[in-house]
Amino acid sequence: MITRLFHAWERRLASVTTDRVVRPFEWGLDWIPNETETETGNVGSDGPHAPAAPETRLQHWVDRVTGDSDRYFAVSPAPDYQLDGDWLTFTSQLVTPHASNNTVHLRYFRSGRAGKAAERSAVIVMPQWNADPSGHVGLCQLLARAGLDALRLSLPYHDARMPPELHRADYIVSANVGRTLEVCRQAVLDVRRAVKWLEQAGYQRIGILGTSLGSCLALLAAAHEPAIEAMALNHISPFFADVVWRGLSTSHVRAGLDERITLEQLRRLWMPISPFPYLDRVRGRAIQLVYARYDLSFPVDLSQHLVAEFERQAIPHRVTVLPCGHYSTGIAPFSWMDGFVLTRFLRSALG
Repeated sequence: MITRLFHAWERRLASVTTDRVVRPFEWGLDWIPNETETETGNVGSDGPHAPAAPETRLQHWVDRVTGDSDRYFAVSPAPDYQLDGDWLTFTSQLVTPHASNNTVHLRYFRSGRAGKAAERSAVIVMPQWNADPSGHVGLCQLLARAGLDALRLSLPYHDARMPPELHRADYIVSANVGRTLEVCRQAVLDVRRAVKWLEQAGYQRIGILGTSLGSCLALLAAAHEPAIEAMALNHISPFFADVVWRGLSTSHVRAGLDERITLEQLRRLWMPISPFPYLDRVRGRAIQLVYARYDLSFPVDLSQHLVAEFERQAIPHRVTVLPCGHYSTGIAPFSWMDGFVLTRFLRSALG
């Protein structure tokens, strides 16, 4: 009975959003970099010697970057960090066709703790897909009250990064396979450049907190950024494709994928942006995993699969199961529970 009640509530909460658009399926080969552009981060073709079939060309490239993910997610410090009051901006390393998306925006929450940055800790916060500018602000304020400085990162194609033709952040998760790969990669590169700024500012203890899509991207960032020593992942799955294929929040994306690609194909093609291949790379970090018992957007069996994989690989971690669903996590009292778990963990892990 409780399960049915929560599932019905989750569907009502999801139905509040009425502007979801079913976009056409595209392989997105025009978003795939060639060998030279993988190093510089610019969008281009995938090279003159690639096989002809779109899926084969894409899979060939995916296999290459998954096998050399250090190169795929490599960054240099931004040349133009600018802190104006509580706002940090810099140029994204990956250049997309939309100028507004190429500037990274972060809101800076200071804890007010005395002392130099080297004596304080900082957390990069990555909100969920389609979060508005107020999303996770309360959580950042809670972190600051707990003595942790926070940087809230606006994901690609969100907030001020959204081009005028969009009403939702459709370009980061969509039925365009190659674009989804590269825009999620961009988010990871943005995090790593933000870490470089924190290091330049003198911070020596850095953590990351991600929710939903943000949790996936946070794990990818932590797996490739040695300076991140603690990660709190809020709503979890081992595979990017399975959440899109089965989740309540992404049913309109699934509608664009249907009859053009199978789940097995999509899982292989989106493996570079899935947590599963990189779990061993987060060994040695402090890790908090959180999932919701009645989640329809991140199906519970996927969350349990990821937890089981951490256990199978003997990677130390903590697990919290919230007694709610995905959307209801943002509603009191469940939002209070979630915020308490995440903040307590990060304060403990980062000191």
